[in-house]
Amino acid sequence: MPRFYIAQPLAIGQLVSLPEAVAHHIQVLRLAQGELVTLFNGEGGEYGATLSDIGKRHVSVEIKTHQPREVELPFGITLAQALPEASKMDWIIEKAIELGVSGVQPLAAQRCVVRLSAERAEKKMAHWQGIIASASEQSGRNRLAQLAPLQDYKQWITQQDMHRRIILTPRAEQSLADWARHQSPQAVTLVIGPEGGLSDAEENLAIQHGALPLAMGPRILRTETAGLSAVAVLSGLWGGM
Repeated sequence: MPRFYIAQPLAIGQLVSLPEAVAHHIQVLRLAQGELVTLFNGEGGEYGATLSDIGKRHVSVEIKTHQPREVELPFGITLAQALPEASKMDWIIEKAIELGVSGVQPLAAQRCVVRLSAERAEKKMAHWQGIIASASEQSGRNRLAQLAPLQDYKQWITQQDMHRRIILTPRAEQSLADWARHQSPQAVTLVIGPEGGLSDAEENLAIQHGALPLAMGPRILRTETAGLSAVAVLSGLWGGM
């Protein structure tokens, strides 16, 4: 059944006029009046609805049912990702949402090639928010991951955070998998550097502020691979796969 994210309150019996983009998608799919669709608003659960009216520029639905279905990980993972080149961040966010991360923190680190002005950062944030919604539709998630504003790495890493911060580095003596096998499931933040990795100074700063350095094995992973692999490792060991 087609799933669509709707950023508004939803309730059984409600007649909803769908946003233009969603209405266009329904028309592209050639769905007909009377067919069923699933709606969710990111606040939990999903709603079954019937297409009640399909016009050239609008589509309305009547909400029939509510299911409190959730597919979230039993622990929270925030992906703190230093900005990579080109459109890699789009791909990273999309796949991270599919894997179940509950938060995304974009970071501007020393070796980041991409530098965003305030205006470009605002546009990127809106674009990434759309990717989160789309990936949630596709993967069956009914809650939207939190997208934090882009921050400077050094300012962010020195902030106090109740979540365990894990910095992935090939110089670590212990692997993420070995550490996770001896830990109970818990909320964590995975810190991933850009192409070229975090600098020694950035890694040392993270460790000084309580981050745990862990490795992903003997091979060097690309920035677009490291974080996603780490999420998969934790999900496999702690129950989420």
